Amino acid sequence: MARYHGNVCRLCRREGHKLFLKGVRCESEKCAVDRRNVPPGMNIRSRPRRLSDYGVHLREKQKVKRIYGVMERQFKRYFTMADRMKGNTGENLLQILERRLDNVVDAGGLSLSRPHARQLICHGHFAVNGRKVDIASYMVRVGDVITVREHDKSKALLKDIVEMAGDKEAPKWFEADRASATITIVALPTREELRFQDIQEQFIVELCSK
Repeated sequence: MARYHGNVCRLCRREGHKLFLKGVRCESEKCAVDRRNVPPGMNIRSRPRRLSDYGVHLREKQKVKRIYGVMERQFKRYFTMADRMKGNTGENLLQILERRLDNVVDAGGLSLSRPHARQLICHGHFAVNGRKVDIASYMVRVGDVITVREHDKSKALLKDIVEMAGDKEAPKWFEADRASATITIVALPTREELRFQDIQEQFIVELCSK
């Protein structure tokens, strides 16, 4: 499976926004966006560029892909699913991305960042409804219960993570019990409950519909 293995701070600088790809580090004084909020590349200060309409739409799509850690082929598949669903295509797309297991684990405070949540899931530390799930793109449903698997190593690992991650406010569409490392999905996410409210999903729809 294709994955990005480069410097993730470059991605945040390229988009000009904090994508929280390094978790708590992004909230500290070490954040690359706070220290040097310019796109990566040589002599970037001497060549400011004005984006075309296509460039604005493309940057919005790239930003969402990087936030949720998906590649182009997978993103196209999600867009096709969203387009076939009833309702607003852009909101449907964001709802699909929010329901990814790695996003839920991170939002529930059981990992240090979304890439870290992906690693924990792929290593088999989580179960959904009592069954092991090691696919980060697994899409949760209403009524699903996400727990840490009953292994001493998993329990000890998650205990340390919860202590380091601090207090994360979980979205309203699921209930997170950090003491028992359990997440219960009670509803589907709405547009107002997204952690990133500055996403312009209509730009993505216009770009992908061409």
